Amino acid sequence: MEPLFVDADIRRAETLPTSFYRNSAYYDLSREAIFARTWQYAADLNELADPGSAWPFTYVPGCLEEPLLLTHDRSGQRRCLSNVCTHRGKILVEEPGSYRQLSCRYHGRCFALDGQFRSMPAFKETEGFPRPEDHLTQVPMSEWLGMCFVSLDPVAPLTQMVAPMMERVGHLPLNTLTYAAEQSQDFRVQSHWALYCDNYLEGLHIPFVHPALNQAIDFNAYEYHQFEYCNLQVGIAGEGEPAFDLPAGHPDHGRAIYGYYFWLFPNLMFNFYPWGLSLNLVLPQGPDECLVQFRTYYFSDTTFDRSANALEETEYEDEEVVESVQLGMQSRFYHTGRFSPTMEPNVHHFHHLLARFINASLNGDAPPTP
Repeated sequence: MEPLFVDADIRRAETLPTSFYRNSAYYDLSREAIFARTWQYAADLNELADPGSAWPFTYVPGCLEEPLLLTHDRSGQRRCLSNVCTHRGKILVEEPGSYRQLSCRYHGRCFALDGQFRSMPAFKETEGFPRPEDHLTQVPMSEWLGMCFVSLDPVAPLTQMVAPMMERVGHLPLNTLTYAAEQSQDFRVQSHWALYCDNYLEGLHIPFVHPALNQAIDFNAYEYHQFEYCNLQVGIAGEGEPAFDLPAGHPDHGRAIYGYYFWLFPNLMFNFYPWGLSLNLVLPQGPDECLVQFRTYYFSDTTFDRSANALEETEYEDEEVVESVQLGMQSRFYHTGRFSPTMEPNVHHFHHLLARFINASLNGDAPPTP
């Protein structure tokens, strides 16, 4: 498996080679090199509203499959723990609910809600017990936007990674965001997960693929911004389209902003609209398939009810083109492409990050700071 090279100068750079999308070895390496090092959505905080709550979940299901557990102990502290019993490896909590303690149904080992070992039958004669390893491992967790985000080995704090988002949307009533299950949906896409992200990160295709969206925004005013571990696309509202009411002092005050499209490395999309947030999770399911979860959140007292049909229509248009690109990646005649310096800087940013994380893992190093 060869190191990946993406020139830092977009004017000279070539896209990642097709081997990245085709070679399962790159996919396998990405699981630890990329997904174990970055922040992933785990659950909404309302799932852990009450002390005693426990919420089992799988970290990057279909890809890493790490069994984890969110808990809210009686002191009010929320944590993320390993959900594997430290005796014989059984899954500890199988259903969300309220618990006084965590008890393994296999041999009766018990833990406090903070993960500390409490008791175990028939272990009185065991020497040097309990060891530190007999407690449940605590996993890094961060709370933001009323949600829990988790990382197995984060390359940077979540607050650092999302700071550019807060500079643009921190004035919004983010604490009122409410999940709308009826306007949330999952889509299975027959393509490599990174191809789906590639498509999201550029607006060059909008006039060719999304006729309705092209009418809603001013394509000629589309903007791109890159940050440390995230980037932003700014959509300017077309005539008569809804736009944010931005306060004085905001970087975009006086402009009609249709949407802020933030991407957080490697696979999370935070699409902020005047009505709320469309959170998109791109979950790898193998080298040639991904699961895309659309989660819709509304601001309280929003006056604009964005139809879910528009987002769904755009998604189907994206799926069609991305699945076609997946087929094209199998060609013996295509190897790499070039970037548009004006319209594809965010794709270049993504490819540059991917190459850095992959190469660092190949060399046994931590990913370097951007």
